[in-house]
Amino acid sequence: MDSPILEKLVRCPACGGDSVYGPRNLFRPFCSERCKNLDLGAWASESFRVPTEAPPDEAPFGDPKLQ
Repeated sequence: MDSPILEKLVRCPACGGDSVYGPRNLFRPFCSERCKNLDLGAWASESFRVPTEAPPDEAPFGDPKLQ
């Protein structure tokens, strides 16, 4: 006897609505293709950025022992 596949409901990162986190939702963790594309567009336009601790432009870059 097959056991039912339990699907988890999660919050869509784009709109905050319910999203099925399971194999039948091709856009997981997003609720729809629209929300997935909105998120991708935000990354592509650099609205989302990963913080960095890059040195200022005038500071030498790299390992100080090698300079």
